[in-house]
Amino acid sequence: MSRPVVLSKEVAKPLSAIEREKRKNEEPKKQSREEWRKKKELEEARKLGNAPAEVDEEGKDINPHIPQYISTVPWYVDPTQRPSLKHQRVQPETVKEFSKINDWYLRGASTKTVATKYRKGACENCGAMTHKKKDCLERPRKIGAKFTGNMIAPDEHIQPDLNMDFDGKRDRWNGYTAEQHEDVIEEYAKIEVAKQALKAQKLQEELLSGKMSEQLDDNDDNLSDDDKYADAADMPGQNFDSKRRITVRNLRIREDTAKYLRNLDPNSAYYDPKTRTMRENPYANQGKNEEELDFAGDNFVRVTGDTQKMASMQMFAWEAAEKGSGVHLQADPTRLEMLQRTYKVRKEDFKNDQRDSILDKYGGVEHLDAPPKELLHAQTEDYVEYSRHGTVIKGLEKAKAKSKYIEDVYLNNHTSVWGSYWKEGRWGFQCCHSTIKQSYCTGNTLKEDTNEMPEKKQNRMEALQEKHSAWTKALGLENIKTVDGAPQLEEITEIQNDEIEKETETKSLLQQHREKLEKGKEKKSKKRKKKKSKKRKKKKVESSSSSSSSEETSSSSDSDEPSEKRQRKKMIHEAEKDKERAIKKAIKIEKSRQKEVDELMRLDERKRPYNSMVEVQEPTQEELEAYHRTKKNMEDPMAKFI
Repeated sequence: MSRPVVLSKEVAKPLSAIEREKRKNEEPKKQSREEWRKKKELEEARKLGNAPAEVDEEGKDINPHIPQYISTVPWYVDPTQRPSLKHQRVQPETVKEFSKINDWYLRGASTKTVATKYRKGACENCGAMTHKKKDCLERPRKIGAKFTGNMIAPDEHIQPDLNMDFDGKRDRWNGYTAEQHEDVIEEYAKIEVAKQALKAQKLQEELLSGKMSEQLDDNDDNLSDDDKYADAADMPGQNFDSKRRITVRNLRIREDTAKYLRNLDPNSAYYDPKTRTMRENPYANQGKNEEELDFAGDNFVRVTGDTQKMASMQMFAWEAAEKGSGVHLQADPTRLEMLQRTYKVRKEDFKNDQRDSILDKYGGVEHLDAPPKELLHAQTEDYVEYSRHGTVIKGLEKAKAKSKYIEDVYLNNHTSVWGSYWKEGRWGFQCCHSTIKQSYCTGNTLKEDTNEMPEKKQNRMEALQEKHSAWTKALGLENIKTVDGAPQLEEITEIQNDEIEKETETKSLLQQHREKLEKGKEKKSKKRKKKKSKKRKKKKVESSSSSSSSEETSSSSDSDEPSEKRQRKKMIHEAEKDKERAIKKAIKIEKSRQKEVDELMRLDERKRPYNSMVEVQEPTQEELEAYHRTKKNMEDPMAKFI
């Protein structure tokens, strides 16, 4: 018996595994730390442009900013791992081949050349070479062309199988030949010949019938139809032919004067070049009547005629439709006009009735017939100067057209915009010489500070120190530490804030206690009244005994009240002390934390410690209070002195 052939392990392995094992055996030596550092420095120099870029196998430069996962060559593309970007480009084996531009289906295949003898491999029925007997579409012959050799059918034209790309499939002129246009020219030539024949026939009929007028000049015979009927041609912008419709609005005739040439004064009516409109009257300041002018502005044309009436009717139709009456301007205009007339009459009657009723009730008819105040006093406070033609020279001037941006809006009480002041390479506000962009305006105080001499500044600092020392003596804060002769305002503000908070808390607690006592007194007084009403019905002896007992109870309750107040005050005081102690501890912790943060910020970014396992918890009320007390507002102008 023959033994089965067993393939070795190396033969059974795939090529990728064999290539990987070879790479392991031929693995280069590991780079030392110095070599790795030099490689990184070279990469940084290439990115900065200080070193030449890396070159691939084709001699092209490789962009140093390309990420590593794109520039690295896979082991199965190039085992040598040379610098290249060939693996990122389109591979030639994946590129699809499409048919060329000139390749197209054949038109009008000629069937004139027909074979006279039967050819080997042709159809046995008709003798064509392009199909077999089972695919033949001709009538089956009694004796096929293979045996007779007569009436051999021409070969069919098989169109090529074109592989078109995206643009080739959608090309309207693909396969077009200039010879096809000759058919169009021939068609139009035939139509023109037919027109001339028809025209000649009409002229001959008119001459025979005697309708042709003898007063026509000889020159009119040479004119064409377009020249004769030029007046009836469409105006520009009004062509209604679907094949050559013009959609341009306000297209003027070339012989007319352009609107912007009506009045060359720049302060006259504004011309909008986009819509080609001039809404106002360009001759407004020349003392001419609008009726005499050939052009008085587009607004004058829009207001003339029944345009205003039409607009008011449309508005009335919309309002009526909202209230339920189905009236439409285009559908039934006469009904709408009648409805509008009745509405106006009823509205006037209602107003007159309402006015008459108010005058009958309250009087005051004599005040309605009084002339206006301008006529009574014969003067107004509006100053206006007129020219000889009646135009306004000075007074009611036309408002200037503003831009779309916000104007004359000043922030934070400033009277000038940001960038109106410049000094020592910094921008600022002209009104206060502040170089902080979102600062609040301080007026002339900062100007005086910047303009003062150094001696004056020193005198002012000494005066401020004297004021601070007097203030600390008055408040009893002499033992507070000072820095460069000036007191630390942090401790002063802390003490003041603590005192203010204590006062507010005690006031709130006392107010609550007072409210509770008042409610208790009201309840007791109600109970007493009920008891008295019951005891009056009983005997006088019992009423006297009950009244004495009630007096004793009231006296005992009054004696107990001061002791309860003291206990509550003690409780409140102890709670305040505990809260203040906790806040002071939190302030110490917050200050130490801020010192640590400042030390870390002084370090280099690469040497700072980093820990992502810190537990983050919600801060307590004491921690929040300590943060707010120790927080500095850098926008505060006094922050530099603190």
